[in-house]
Amino acid sequence: MFSSEIKSIHFVGICGTAMASAAAALVEKGFRVTGSDTNVYPPMSTFLAQRNIEVMPTYAEGNLAHKPDLVVIGNAISRGNPEAEAVLEKKLRYCSLPELLKEFFIRGKRSLVVTGTHGKTTTTSLLTWVFEHNGLNPSFLIGGIPENLKQGARFTDSEWFIIEGDEYDTAFFDKRSKFVHYLPEVAIINNLEFDHADIFEDLAAIQLQFKRFINLIPRNGLLLGNGDDQNLAPLLNVTHCPVQRFGLGDDNKFHAFNLKFGATATEFEIPSFKFHLNLLGELNVRNALAVVAAAKHCGLSNKQIQSAFDTFKGIKRRMEVRGIAGGVTIVDDFGHHPTAIRETLRALRFKYPSQKLWAIFEPRTNTTRRNIFQKELGEAFAEADAIVLSQIARLELLKPEERLDPALLMKDLQASGKPAAYLPDVDSIVSHVKKGACGGDVICVFSNGGFGDIHSKLLTQLGKK
Repeated sequence: MFSSEIKSIHFVGICGTAMASAAAALVEKGFRVTGSDTNVYPPMSTFLAQRNIEVMPTYAEGNLAHKPDLVVIGNAISRGNPEAEAVLEKKLRYCSLPELLKEFFIRGKRSLVVTGTHGKTTTTSLLTWVFEHNGLNPSFLIGGIPENLKQGARFTDSEWFIIEGDEYDTAFFDKRSKFVHYLPEVAIINNLEFDHADIFEDLAAIQLQFKRFINLIPRNGLLLGNGDDQNLAPLLNVTHCPVQRFGLGDDNKFHAFNLKFGATATEFEIPSFKFHLNLLGELNVRNALAVVAAAKHCGLSNKQIQSAFDTFKGIKRRMEVRGIAGGVTIVDDFGHHPTAIRETLRALRFKYPSQKLWAIFEPRTNTTRRNIFQKELGEAFAEADAIVLSQIARLELLKPEERLDPALLMKDLQASGKPAAYLPDVDSIVSHVKKGACGGDVICVFSNGGFGDIHSKLLTQLGKK
């Protein structure tokens, strides 16, 4: 697809974690790399500067004056962007980041792709650490920062490439899911639910994308699917490649049983081995089971896998304790789908069985801003003792009939006997929590964004009590 004549590459939207990591890896391969972005700030600006990559702090047609041989257009870039318009007008060679990854980094390697609605980042991180801990030096691209690896991406010369496969669309010019570009040899599908309401009309539309992904697995590959997931079940009946199911049900090839949930660890068995995991909750048992199945398929032993489990430190923004102030523990979690919120709170309840558990939630995704999960959101907070909902982001951009109804959500939560508040901004939330929180309480903040640095503000104010 790409000729050997390519010497210079320009990234439009270079400060995304994956974009910046790929740009740095291309510099190491000898390419001349430039980039542009409007969000040029640490840590990615520092990361790029250290690698002598020139970053233009705005989008402008002039950024392409040096006539790069290839332009990589980021997922967040849309029509109207001056560089995207110039690329189309001048008929410059361009591609998406997933296409770039496929042609420059994945092709020729053994690609392990982790997909699903929930648990992708945790599963990819854990699988990568199993390979890394056992000396296999894999390339990886993960949508988070594993504590063991200290970075979300790395490109090596090993035969292994482990990548988190996102079902979100590829670019404004390619509406297929990103994961169709990743040349899967081993594919994990953790689960399947409706999400990304801005690009998918319904569950069937998401299932179609996963069908297309499954259709790319070669006959010498392997599809590992959650055998307990009813939405996934009809997709697993394929004959073009081997299929193995994992889960808690007895009829799964990889069947976990004797689950034991502790305050700091989880234990489960498969027919030949008992695993210990320094992660909490049933969802992480399923994530770990997928890792066990994939790693064993690739030649690793149960003991090698367990050795990596023993030393796995977790992932930033996945039940990450940010600090303790005034005796109150602040936990940061990326959860933004009702299922993820529910499972995280269940896991935290194992860790903090008798403490008051607060949930603070920022509905900012294109799905949770809508009323698609109006009922499910109320139910997701069942394990919380107190709930705070922040003002719903950009609600005015949605039609009234599409919007999440915060008043109805408050009514449902309060009907369950729990104190619940809908507050307009971070400062009012911090003030509310400061008045109500006591030593020993645990506060979990759910957001897939920065949420106004609420974690630091809570720690500062609670420290003054």
